Amino acid sequence: MKLAMSRQLFPAAVLACSLGFSFASSTAAQQPAASQPSSAPPTAASPASSPAGQAGQGQAPASQTGNPDDSAFKIVTSVNEVNLIFTVTDKHGNFIPNLKQSDFALLDDQKAPARISSFTQQTNLPLRVGIVIDASTSIRSRFQFEQQSATEFLLGVLKSRSDRAFVMGFDSTPDVTQDWTNNLDALQTGVSKLRPGGGTALFDAVYTACRDKLLDISRGQEPVRRAMVLVSDGNDNQSRAYVDDAIKMCQRAETIIYAISTNWTPSRGKGDDILQKMAEATGGRAFYPPSVDEMSLGFSSIQEELRSQYALTYTPADFKADGAFRTIYLFANDRRYQVRARKGYFSPKQ
Repeated sequence: MKLAMSRQLFPAAVLACSLGFSFASSTAAQQPAASQPSSAPPTAASPASSPAGQAGQGQAPASQTGNPDDSAFKIVTSVNEVNLIFTVTDKHGNFIPNLKQSDFALLDDQKAPARISSFTQQTNLPLRVGIVIDASTSIRSRFQFEQQSATEFLLGVLKSRSDRAFVMGFDSTPDVTQDWTNNLDALQTGVSKLRPGGGTALFDAVYTACRDKLLDISRGQEPVRRAMVLVSDGNDNQSRAYVDDAIKMCQRAETIIYAISTNWTPSRGKGDDILQKMAEATGGRAFYPPSVDEMSLGFSSIQEELRSQYALTYTPADFKADGAFRTIYLFANDRRYQVRARKGYFSPKQ
């Protein structure tokens, strides 16, 4: 939702949706949620026929409570609750800590939420990170730097025993070289197994990573932070999926995309615009290192951001489990601050 629209909503909606308010559950008749069509690549299962992304996480069975050391991370939410991870910065990109619930306002499907369940400046939710690296022929000359930077990132970001990551490379097809694990040696081996060559099916890789990995681990589990670190020049020449298909699948999987461009030409190209589009739609950020030697700076910035986020859980008003896309508009009451959050989510379908 654009800023111009938000200003039109200020007189009636913004004051009503201030997160400092205590919302009572609505007993009004349910109204249909706004729907957004979803398409799918010809080679993949249609999102409409696949299990819909969860608006919130279901309660994990007792047998899935995991390691006792992870007990501090367990948060039980109901199926109609939305878990929203977001970042707040100033105009210079500096992270803003210590803000309160009352410092923000929220619209879900253009309505104030029915109830706010929790608000935290969190750094402890378990991480689920997919490292997705372009291994096509076009990046052969800088591939070694990609591998080195990705390895350093994994060593720095996976701090807790409850954190997990996987490694996927792609050229004309995606290839998972290491599945979900917190074993740093195994992840490093997975990165080192990647070999450059072939065409570039970027959209297929992002779609597949979200559908087969990040969406799968979101079902029936406690809230986690799901992120994809995508390293590519953004130029796609072989995908059967479209960029919008990849974005919608990430939204279903509630996954934030952090993109690191490997395009070091003086001017930004079409591929950079693609990376920016995917990052913005999912609440992430695109980085454009000026040279291959500075690629690690992009990884370092992502690592810092993942530890500088807020978490909000709320119950939408007029919620319907119809599989429709519901827009999210979250902003800081202090307009000097910029909030980065995903643009919306797909409600579960029953």
